[in-house]
Amino acid sequence: MTSAETPVRVGVFGLLGSGNLGNDGSLEAVLGYLRAEHPDAEVDALCGGPEAVTARFGIPATRLHWNRAEYRTASRAGAIASKGLGKLVDVFRTAAWVRRHDAVIVPGMGVLEATLPLRPWGFPYSLFLLCASGRLLGTRVALVSVGAAEIRSRPTRALVRWSARLAAYRSYRDAQSRDAMRAMGVDTARDEVYPDLAFSLPTPKASPPSGRPGTVCLGVMDFHGGNDDRARAEEIYRRYLDGTIRFVRALVEEGRPVRLLTGDTCDESVVAAILDAVGSPLVTSAEPASLADLMNEMAAADTVVAVRYHNLICALKTGTPVLALCYAAKSDALMDRMGLGAYCHPAREVDADRLLEQFRDLEKHAPDLRRTLAERNRTAAQQLARQFTALTTTLFPANTHAPRKAP
Repeated sequence: MTSAETPVRVGVFGLLGSGNLGNDGSLEAVLGYLRAEHPDAEVDALCGGPEAVTARFGIPATRLHWNRAEYRTASRAGAIASKGLGKLVDVFRTAAWVRRHDAVIVPGMGVLEATLPLRPWGFPYSLFLLCASGRLLGTRVALVSVGAAEIRSRPTRALVRWSARLAAYRSYRDAQSRDAMRAMGVDTARDEVYPDLAFSLPTPKASPPSGRPGTVCLGVMDFHGGNDDRARAEEIYRRYLDGTIRFVRALVEEGRPVRLLTGDTCDESVVAAILDAVGSPLVTSAEPASLADLMNEMAAADTVVAVRYHNLICALKTGTPVLALCYAAKSDALMDRMGLGAYCHPAREVDADRLLEQFRDLEKHAPDLRRTLAERNRTAAQQLARQFTALTTTLFPANTHAPRKAP
C-alpha cells in the first residue's frame, strides 16, 4: 500500500458486547480473519454494547440505538415518544456510520430468524437500515454465515427479506437457513452454506478420557420458547426447568459432578434455580466470559448437555460428545452435520427419563463420537477457509483502496 492510498475501512454490526457469548464469538472469528488477511484495515463497530466491545476487542465502537432505553418496555407517553423519535434518529445515525466504510460485515448470529422472542421494530428494523444504507451509499454489506428461519409475523418477515435482498454478500450457517430465505422470496442461487464462524476459533486441547465417569457440563438457557410461543412462555420455561432439575438430580444420585454453564447473562437465574433445587456440592457453576472459556470447561468434561446453539458448537469443536436440547431447527441441523443427529432432545418437552436414556447411550458410544467429531471439525475448518477467500474477493477487490467517501 502506497502512502497515497487510504486504508480500507471495515465496520462490524450486530448485537455485540451485549452479554451473548455466541455473538461475541462470531465477532472474534471475523476479527481474526481481518487481522490475518487484511492487517491494514481500520475496523470499528456499530453494536449493542460498545463499551464491552472496545474493552475486549480493542476496536472503536458506537452504540447501535440512539435511545438508551431501546430494550425496556415503554408504557408511559414520554417513553413511547422517545422510542419513536429514536427510530427516526437511527435512520440518519446508521446512514452516517455506513457512509464512513468501504464494507460492513454482519458476523454470524441468527440475524434472519425469530426463533427467540423478537419485535419487528427492534433488531430487524436496525438490520434493514444497515442494508438499505449500504445499497444507497455504495458500501458493501456482507451477511456472513448467518442463521435464518421462516418468519410468520408479516412486518418482521418483510424487514428480514428486504435486508437480505439488499446485502452484497450472503452466506448461511446451514442449508435450512438458505431454504428459509428462498421460501421467503429471496433469490439464493448464488448464496453458499458454510459452518458457523465459531468453528474457525482456536480450540483448546481436550483432556484424555480417564476411563471412569467424570464431569458432565450442562449448558443452560433462560428458555421461554420462541416468537410464536409468547402465550405459553411460562409453561414452556417451567417444563424445561423442571425436567432439567430432575436430570441433574439423577446424575448427582449416581455420584457424577455437574458443571453448570451459561451462554448469556440472562441465564444466571436458571443456574441459581438449579443450584437451589438440587442443593448438592457435586453441582457447581462457572461464569464464562467468552467462547474460549466455554471451550476450556467443555474440553475438561466427559460429556456435555446443552441448549444454546453456541454452547453446542463449543462442545462439538472440542470433540466432546454432546447431547442437544433443541429449541430450533438450527440445533438439529448442526448436530446432524457433525454426526450426532441421534442425540437431540426437544427443549420444549424435556422428559428427564428419556433424556437420561439418551445420555447413557451417548456415553456408551463416546469413543466413536470423538473420532467422528475430529473428522467433521477438520472439514469445517477447511470450508471456513474457503469462505474467507470468497469474502476477500467480494469485499476487497483490487480497487478497494480507492479514496474513501468523505463523511
